[in-house]
Amino acid sequence: MRRINGTALIIAALVATISALVFPVWSYADRSGTGEANLNASSVATQWGPLSATDRDFLIKVRLAGLWELPAGQQAIERAPSEAVKLAGDHLVVGHTDLDRRARDVASKLGVELPNQPTEQQQGWLRELTAASGEEYQLKFANLLRAAHGKVFALVAQVRHTTRNSLIRQLASDANQTVLDHITMLERTGFVDFDGLAREAAGASTASPSGPPVSSGDVPQVPVPVTPRGDQSFTSRPVPPTMAPLPQP
Repeated sequence: MRRINGTALIIAALVATISALVFPVWSYADRSGTGEANLNASSVATQWGPLSATDRDFLIKVRLAGLWELPAGQQAIERAPSEAVKLAGDHLVVGHTDLDRRARDVASKLGVELPNQPTEQQQGWLRELTAASGEEYQLKFANLLRAAHGKVFALVAQVRHTTRNSLIRQLASDANQTVLDHITMLERTGFVDFDGLAREAAGASTASPSGPPVSSGDVPQVPVPVTPRGDQSFTSRPVPPTMAPLPQP
């Protein structure tokens, strides 16, 4: 009996050892709770590719942006003292009218229900703008809208990079152009508080900066230009630089 018990213990120990060795090799991607498993669980199949939860969230945020930024732009056209702010408002109205049409078309094809009212926070921003006037109005308009566009810009980039759905990918490309145009026009007003934007981003970040150290005062090494090899002919042209801020009246 002791011999049998000893053999059983040895077999049990071997099984435990083999299990410990095999367990890490087991396909981690197929286990519940992993990133890929969560992605698959939150995605639905469509003829244009899988539609993830992030994709659906992006569609809703595009819709919400139009629901408050378009009326904010229209209000700026009607109330802003400066032409630069009126022009930024014009870009908001035109851009979100077009982008909202595209988003509604994509949502209809993908079966995603969209909201018809801005969020409480967005309604609060509209009330802030309505209550302001003159210089205060222009400062609030430029900075509320610039901060909102900066945050959605990051989501657009994430979705454009990761989506597996061709309709969402195209909408993200369209949104990228629209949001960048709006950011540019808001900055051209001359009212954007870049220090405030940087402080807000720094307060929300938990990662340590990873950039190069501050210069010690020595003359830095001159970087070598990035140039193509050979004597080839190229047909494309560089993207034109963004325009400088308009002078304030």
